[in-house]
Amino acid sequence: MQLAANPQMHPPALRGTPISAVVLTNGDIDHIAGLLTIREKTAFDLYATQPGLEIVESNSVFRVLDTALVQRRQIDLDTPFEPLPGLTITPFAVPGKVALFLEGETVNVEELGDQTVGLMLEGAGHRAAYIPGCATVPDWLLDHLDGVDLLLFDGTVWNNDEMAQTGTGQKTGARMGHISMNGEHGSLARFAQFEARKIYIHINNTNPILQPEAPERAEVLARGWEIAADGMEITL
Repeated sequence: MQLAANPQMHPPALRGTPISAVVLTNGDIDHIAGLLTIREKTAFDLYATQPGLEIVESNSVFRVLDTALVQRRQIDLDTPFEPLPGLTITPFAVPGKVALFLEGETVNVEELGDQTVGLMLEGAGHRAAYIPGCATVPDWLLDHLDGVDLLLFDGTVWNNDEMAQTGTGQKTGARMGHISMNGEHGSLARFAQFEARKIYIHINNTNPILQPEAPERAEVLARGWEIAADGMEITL
């Protein structure tokens, strides 16, 4: 739907795509399934950490991404790479968990490793951090993000028990590996002194900030955040 709704992503020819690189930040279904909507026999580079590439390689459905055309490229934590000329990306670990379908009997929802990463994007003298999944915001993460021009951050839920409150599920935001916005240790409080441009992304459909008249939305905007919307374009 997003590809169809945005002309910038429409095929430039009978068969093709303007997308030349895809970077996976984790292995969840809603992150990797989109690869299958890009036409078969279409060339692009696929970047992911070793666990991310292993997920793609372990499921035969992803063989439709012809390896002769879709190059798998491993990325490593804290090691910059250049998917496009003039754009440098550095992956870094953020607290999170393995993909749902890889969970065992016990789950560390704040695991720190290459199963959940953020991306530092740098180009033309500007820096933007992209973090669609994050379980908590420790002090060291705030220090790591200091000085960025733009922060795109996990806005999945407003309250930790939001799923239960809305009758859409029983898992808390924390159990899903997502920090809530609200609360003493929520992202609004943790980033209260953060001076960069801040935009919430990856917002669940239970989150009241999506409702135009919701007081939660007004609070988010009053505290200096923006709320991502389909078709949003950002220029730094």
